[in-house]
Amino acid sequence: MDNLRIRILKDKIFSFLVVILAFLACLPLFLILGFIIRNGALSINLDFFIHLPKPVGVEGGGISNAIVGTFIIVFIAFIIATPFAIFAGIYLSENRKNLLAEIMRVSVDILASIPSIVIGIIAYLWIVKPMKSFSALSAGVALAIIMLPVVIKSTEETLAMIPYSLKEASFALGVPYYRTILKVIFPAGLSGVITGILIAISRIAGETAPLLFTAFGNPFMNLNITKPMNTITLVVFNYSTSPYEQWHKIAWAASLVLLIIVLGFNLLSRIISRKWKVKF
Repeated sequence: MDNLRIRILKDKIFSFLVVILAFLACLPLFLILGFIIRNGALSINLDFFIHLPKPVGVEGGGISNAIVGTFIIVFIAFIIATPFAIFAGIYLSENRKNLLAEIMRVSVDILASIPSIVIGIIAYLWIVKPMKSFSALSAGVALAIIMLPVVIKSTEETLAMIPYSLKEASFALGVPYYRTILKVIFPAGLSGVITGILIAISRIAGETAPLLFTAFGNPFMNLNITKPMNTITLVVFNYSTSPYEQWHKIAWAASLVLLIIVLGFNLLSRIISRKWKVKF
C-alpha cells in the first residue's frame, strides 16, 4: 500500500514538473507576443492599411504597398515551388530504396540547412544581375527555393503513411499507375500536403535576408513583378534601423501585422490537418 502511495506521489510530482517546464518553455513566446502586440497595436488604424508611406518628418502613412507586395511575392514563390515540390515528394514516397531517391533526400536536407541569406545571394546572381534590376520575380524565386524542402518533406511523409492496400485495391480494379497516384493516393494525403504548403508559406512570409538582395523595396505601389517591390519584412527591417521615432512606430505596427499573417497560416494549417485528416 505504501509503495502504491509513493508511486502515485511520484507520478503527480512528475506531471507537475512537466507542466511547469512546458510553461517555462512557452513563456518567451508569450512575452514576445505580448511585447509586439503592446507596441504595435497603438499605431494600427485604417490609414495604416490603405495609405502609402509618408516622407520623413510627416506623421501618419501606411504600408499598403508592402502588404500587397508581400502577398504577390509569396504567391510567386507558391506558384514556382509547389508543382516541383509535390512531384518530388510523390517520387520520393514511391521510391524508398532507390539510389536516385536517396541522393534527392540528401539534397533536400542540405537545401533545408542552407541559410536564407545565401539563397538570397544566389537569386541575386541568377536573376538580379542578368536582369540588371531588383524585382519581385527574383524574390519569389529565392523564397521558392526556401519553400521547396518543406513541401517536399511533408508530401513524402504524408504519402508514405498511406496504406499500400489502398494502392493494391486500385490496381485490382485495373486502374493505371499514374491514375492511381493522382486519383487515389494523392487525394488521400491531400490534407497533409496542404498543411505542409501552408507551413512553408508561413515561413517564407517572415523572411527578410533574401529580399534584401532581390526585392530591395519600393516606397510606391508597384504591381510589376520585374521591378523592385516592398514587403512587410523589409518595412520592419528598414524602419526599425532608422533614427526616426515615427518610423519605429510603423515598424512595430508592421511587425504585428506580419505576426498575425504568420499565425493565421499556422492556425489554418492546424485546422486543415485536424478537420480533413484521412483515417484508415
